Amino acid sequence: MENKGLGEFEELVLLAVCIMAGDAYGISVKKEVEKHSGRSILLGAVHITLYRLQDKGFLRSEMGGNTEKRGDRRKRLFKITAAGMKQLRASQDVRQKMWKLIPQLN
Repeated sequence: MENKGLGEFEELVLLAVCIMAGDAYGISVKKEVEKHSGRSILLGAVHITLYRLQDKGFLRSEMGGNTEKRGDRRKRLFKITAAGMKQLRASQDVRQKMWKLIPQLN
């Protein structure tokens, strides 16, 4: 598999999906990223990123059940794939190796 790489925001979104363990959808991912990053993000950016990660094979999605609270609309729920988890671990490894190379931290 070629290394498709992750941008910083893609990595944050992928991590949020992992944290939410099967209950990740647009608004919930947005709130999770905002909570941990301390920055405000647009829902549209989250949706675009979720679909891009799905296109890369890092996420899969399915439609959840409809609820009266949502006007009988269904949520698209996202879950990480094995390839997505592998990519997250590779990204973490690179970051850790580079942190260890900073002279004042050795």
